[in-house]
Amino acid sequence: MHTKLTLRLDSRLIDRAKSVSRRTGKSVSQLVADYFALLETQTESIEETLPPITRSLYGALAGAELDESDFRRHQEEKYR
Repeated sequence: MHTKLTLRLDSRLIDRAKSVSRRTGKSVSQLVADYFALLETQTESIEETLPPITRSLYGALAGAELDESDFRRHQEEKYR
């Protein structure tokens, strides 16, 4: 079953997608579908290779806006 999906993207990105579409002979919809399928496969394979404890924590910080500087600050405070 096919369902319509509307995406709002930058016009340059749309132009690039259309260019790839022409070069590959695939529709933009098929390119997006292929990409979504790839994401699903990558996520599954990453999670499958993790040990059970790590797997249970996988994605726990999704959406958190932490970076290396936060970690360094934590280390400095911890080991003063």
